Amino acid sequence: MTATDGATGPAASSAPSASGAPASGGAAAPEPGAPASGGAAAPGRVKTFLRMVMIEHSVFALPFAYIASLTAMYRDGGSVDWWTLLLVTVAMVGLRTFAMACNRIIDREIDARNPRTAGRELVTGAMSVRSAWAGALAALAVFLGAAALLNPLCLLLAPVAVVPMVVYPYGKRFTNFPHAILGLAQAMGPVGAWLAVTGAWSWDAVVLGLAVGVWIGGFDLIFACQDVDADRAHGVMSVPARFGIPAALYGARGAHAVTMGLFVWYALLTGAGAWFWVGLAVVAAAFLYEHSLVRPGDLSRLNRAFFTVNGFIGIALFGCALVDLAVRGLTV
Repeated sequence: MTATDGATGPAASSAPSASGAPASGGAAAPEPGAPASGGAAAPGRVKTFLRMVMIEHSVFALPFAYIASLTAMYRDGGSVDWWTLLLVTVAMVGLRTFAMACNRIIDREIDARNPRTAGRELVTGAMSVRSAWAGALAALAVFLGAAALLNPLCLLLAPVAVVPMVVYPYGKRFTNFPHAILGLAQAMGPVGAWLAVTGAWSWDAVVLGLAVGVWIGGFDLIFACQDVDADRAHGVMSVPARFGIPAALYGARGAHAVTMGLFVWYALLTGAGAWFWVGLAVVAAAFLYEHSLVRPGDLSRLNRAFFTVNGFIGIALFGCALVDLAVRGLTV
C-alpha cells in the first residue's frame, strides 16, 4: 500500500464495515464497536476515528509547514505571528485528517483482503462508514474554515490542495506510480503555509514543497514493499508490485538523493545560516541510516525505517531551522 496507510500520509488504506444505516423499525442501529448507551458513544467514536486516521502521524508534514511559515514571517516582518501559525496548524491537521479518512474509506475493501490491514477499524466494524464520512467532512470543514481565516488566496486555492488527497487512494487502481500522487499532495503543505503568511506566491516555497513531496514519495516506495504479495494477488498497483522490491528501494534512494538536492537549493534561495546546514547534514545521515535498514531480502526493520527515521527527519530539520531563524533575528 502506501505511506499514508501508516500503518503508514504525504501523502497512501481501509474495507467493508457497517454502513451505519438505520435498523429495521426506524431505530438507529448501535455503532459497531461503540457502547450502546448514548452518553459514552460519541466520545468512543471520536477516539476510534482519531485512531483510524492516525492523528499522531501529522508529525511528518507539520515541521515543514512550520519551516515555510516561519521563514516567510522572518522575511515579512521579522517576528512570529502566533495567530497565523495556529491557523496553519489547524489547516494542516484538518486537511491531513480528511485525506487519511478518505484513504481509509475508499480503500476499505482492499484493506479487507490484505492480512496486514485486515484489523483496521472500517474492516472490523469498530467504525461505520457513515461515521468515518462524518469525521472526514468535519475535518474538511475545519480546513476550509482555517483557510478562510488566513486570507482570500488560501481559500481560493484550497480545492487545489484537496483534490490530490481524494485522487491519491484511487491511484493504486490506475497507475503503477501512486506514490507520485501522494508526493504531489504532500508538496502542497509548505506552499500553502507560505501563502498563509504572505498571501503571495513564492518559488522558494515551491522548492521546499517539492523536497517534501519527493521525500514522502520516496519513503512510500519503501513502505509499499511490505504489501507486494497482497498487491499482486489482488491487482493493486504500485512500483514494488510492478517492478519488484529491489527497483522500489533503488527508486527510494534516488528520490531521497533528489530530496537532499532540493533542500540544498532551498537553503541557498533563502540565505539559510549555519544551523540550517547542520540540519541538512543530520538529514543526510538519517537518510543513509534509513536505507541501511532495508534490503530486498530483509524488510524486518521497515517500520523503524519508516516511522522512527522519517519522524526524526522532520523534527530535526525543523529544530535546526528554528534555531537558525532565531540566530538570524526572528523574534517572538
